[in-house]
Formats: sequence, C-alpha cells, structure tokens
Amino acid sequence: MNIRKHLSTRLAIRSLVVAVAAGVVPVAAATTSAEAAPYCGITWGSTAKNSSTMVTGPITGVRAGRHACFDRMVIDLKGKAPGYSVRYVSAVRTEGEGKIVPLRGGAKLLVVTRAPAYTSTGAPSYTPRNPKELVNLTGYTTFRQAAWAGSFEGQTSIGLGVRARLPFRAFTIHDATGSRLVVDVAHRW
Repeated sequence: MNIRKHLSTRLAIRSLVVAVAAGVVPVAAATTSAEAAPYCGITWGSTAKNSSTMVTGPITGVRAGRHACFDRMVIDLKGKAPGYSVRYVSAVRTEGEGKIVPLRGGAKLLVVTRAPAYTSTGAPSYTPRNPKELVNLTGYTTFRQAAWAGSFEGQTSIGLGVRARLPFRAFTIHDATGSRLVVDVAHRW
C-alpha cells in the first residue's frame, strides 16, 4: 500500500508541475506556506530610503495616523516636495549639537527632511509644543514616540521610536495645498 501511495503522490506532483508549466494552474496555487504572500502585500524592506532634493519651503507641521497595516507620520511643508533620508540608527542625535534624543521603542528611525523649520527671514515656521512628544501616539500599533531633533543648515531631523525594526517606506506628495513627506512603518513583517 505504501508503494501505491508513493506512486500516487509522485503522479500528482508531476501533474501539477506540468499544469503549472502549461499555464493551466496559477503559480500561487503551487506555493508552500513558507512562500506565503507578504503581510498586507507590503514589500518595503527596512533599508534606508533617500532623495537628495533640497528645498527652501519650510516645515509647517507634523502629524500621524493609524492604518490597517501600518502607522503613518506626515511632515507638512510649504512649497515644493523636499528631499529626505529615513533610516534605522542605533541613536538619534540632535542637529548641530549631536546630543542623543531619547526614544521609546525597540528601534529608532532617523527622519531627515531636507527643508528647514524656519522661514527665509529666520523666523520659526514650526515650533513643537512638546519636543519630546511631537504627536500623541497613544494606541498606535507600531509607533512609540516622535521627538524633535532640531533644524540646522536647511535640514530638519525627527526621531521616530518604533516597536521593532520593521519594514517602512518614505515618499513625498506635492499638490495645490503644499507638500508632505510621508513615512509609513508596517505593523509587522
């Protein structure tokens, strides 16, 4: 009986391979559980994301939102979309001074916006009420803390404490209302 079962299994596998090769069976049907689809279709990874464009339009605000598969931080700006650098670091440091910015969470994202937090006359365009807590992140799945790291020589840094080193993406949006730098961090891999 074991020989029959073995031959039956081999025949079934051979039929599936032939059907997949012929395009009769969708390839997804042939995947194993180890090759399951990524969480929410997210394929972002956790490596640094960069854009080198510098702008003079200043930052006007920071906000956050919760979504089904990720948490989102948005930096609002006046004018054109800025360049950015977003990456995991062992410690976030303040602009200019280099002091460590304490952050809650198992991992730390340094979010650098290549735009100032002051106008062309030097007047502040964004002054956080509480530099240690830029936005209320109570109840967020991934975000733990967003803290101000300063603005110096035309760029502004924010530390984002997250639950763990998770996939993230960064991108900009520009429309009639201004620009936004968006940072999304997935809830899990």
